[in-house]
Amino acid sequence: MSTLSRIFRRLSEGVFAFGGRLRRDQRGAIAIQFALLALPLTVLVFALVDIGRISLQRRQMQDALDAATLMAARSTAATDAELEAVGDPAFVAEVANLNMGLTAANATFKAGTNNHIIGTATATLQPIIIGLWTSGNFTVTASSDVVRSSKNLEVSLVLDITGSMAGSRITDLKTAASDLVDIIVKDTQTPFYSKVALVPYSAGVNVDTYADAVRGPVPVRAISGATWLAAAQSITGITKAGPPVVTIANHGYATGDKVYVSGISGNLSTLNNQIYTITKVDSNSFSLQGATTTKNYGSGGGAAQKCLTSTCSIVVTTSTVHGFITNDEISFAGMGGLTALNGTKRTITSLSTTTFDTGLAGFGLGTYTGGGTATCEKSTNPGCTKFVYTGSDGSYPMTRSLSRCVSERTGPQAYTDAAPSTAFVGWNYPSTANDTDPWTYQPNPCPDAEIMPLSSDRTALKAQISTLAAGSSTAGQIGLAWGWYMISPNFSYLWPNASQKPAAYKTKDLMKVVILMTDGAFNTPYCKGVIASDAGGGTGSASDHINCAATNGSPFTQARALCDAIKNSNNDITLYTVGFDVGSDAAAKSFLTDCATDSTKVFFPATGSELKTAFKAIAQEISSLRIAK
Repeated sequence: MSTLSRIFRRLSEGVFAFGGRLRRDQRGAIAIQFALLALPLTVLVFALVDIGRISLQRRQMQDALDAATLMAARSTAATDAELEAVGDPAFVAEVANLNMGLTAANATFKAGTNNHIIGTATATLQPIIIGLWTSGNFTVTASSDVVRSSKNLEVSLVLDITGSMAGSRITDLKTAASDLVDIIVKDTQTPFYSKVALVPYSAGVNVDTYADAVRGPVPVRAISGATWLAAAQSITGITKAGPPVVTIANHGYATGDKVYVSGISGNLSTLNNQIYTITKVDSNSFSLQGATTTKNYGSGGGAAQKCLTSTCSIVVTTSTVHGFITNDEISFAGMGGLTALNGTKRTITSLSTTTFDTGLAGFGLGTYTGGGTATCEKSTNPGCTKFVYTGSDGSYPMTRSLSRCVSERTGPQAYTDAAPSTAFVGWNYPSTANDTDPWTYQPNPCPDAEIMPLSSDRTALKAQISTLAAGSSTAGQIGLAWGWYMISPNFSYLWPNASQKPAAYKTKDLMKVVILMTDGAFNTPYCKGVIASDAGGGTGSASDHINCAATNGSPFTQARALCDAIKNSNNDITLYTVGFDVGSDAAAKSFLTDCATDSTKVFFPATGSELKTAFKAIAQEISSLRIAK
């Protein structure tokens, strides 16, 4: 029975009892009876005021509880204690604002099942009229049940670790990034998960062991054959003369060819296992220059084999198109028989799409029996272990080693998140002290800090952040691209663990976020995997730059195109930008403002303290949007 029902019953019982006494009393006049009846009727009328007051205040308390429960549900609180910490102050404030006269009002807030937030409240109310004939206060109760909306969260954190971030700036960045991880990644990962991926960048992005999969592996070709001789042709006669003339029907040799002779028995066996330069006599015979015979051939048999090259060097055949070019340096391993090639590096001459000349004379080295690989070690085309190029100052040869960093993707897929299996990203040949004289230039290496796929492991994420170190120039366009790739479903096949794989775009209850942080201008574009000739200042000497302009244009031009592509409605990605101490750099400020999803998602902290505040604000906003959006 409700509070109001009990009140009304008690009032009615009192009035009817009083009326009954009047009806039994026959001694008074009618006027006296009406006069006496007026008193309980008056009490009843005033008591109805109490009833209405209680009803009103119960509705107001319900409204206050509903508001507080909704506030708790829309917060990032997860545990009962956290919900109480949000809901209790909100309820007290709501009750106080209503000035209802309730006492001992309190509320509790708990997490229910299936993402429900349950609020309950009780309060006491002292009656005014009803208290004349009854003792005690009335208890008013209310309950509220809010279904908390929520989303899975995938955040890609793109961090500038360039040389200008050295000192206290990189320390502040690591603190800010760690704080962000603590706020975004929740202890409870069910029924909704929250994950962060890390993309540190400077002159490039270090993709670690995923390098071969995303920019293509160094070419390694399987060997199917290796020899220095053409097919053998049977000898049918040799004249006794100086030089001797060898008979082979339709031999096909020409004057100046090198021919290897073997297998002759009898009197002329001394001709065996020698290489001779020949002079063609006719289509069926040729002479062996420099040789002399004094005995008859008889029926000694034997064979002649033409050298495949003018130096009788070994020619390798690959099972597929090798892709090597003349003057490439190739290393060999695993070859059977011709073991002299194993472990060596040879500068080759390409003969066809599947054959190349090693330049190593094959005489006396044995016979190939199978297996082996040929690996491209150095080339004037990008893609091998080392790249030889002409510097923008004309210096040649400049040699750079391939790194685990990557540069921009070129071609039709330059500003898409197409899978690397569809279009590789760019090679990266950075300048380091190991490649040339360290006294003549400032190295601009690939950063040591590596990408980290989506993770809900706060400890691992913060451990990775703690290793960040400042150095090198700024290829922000590459960092931004990888910020996108880390939450792109098209890249999900790269990551070995299911928990690291991004969900499909527009999956129900999913938010994808990219946060780009930089401290200034992007100055490092690429051509053929080397910093381009039109790179900005602070990117190394002229010899560190290749003698071609950036394939995709300036870094800011590239980054703007990427921003537009990321914000495409089909992707449903929210993009935040943070310009740390960019000061009066109008180009950087304009880019960052335009790049963000909207003006509320761009931040310009000027100090380390403000950077931490900005990251915390972004994290809290993302967490709030995750629940309330």
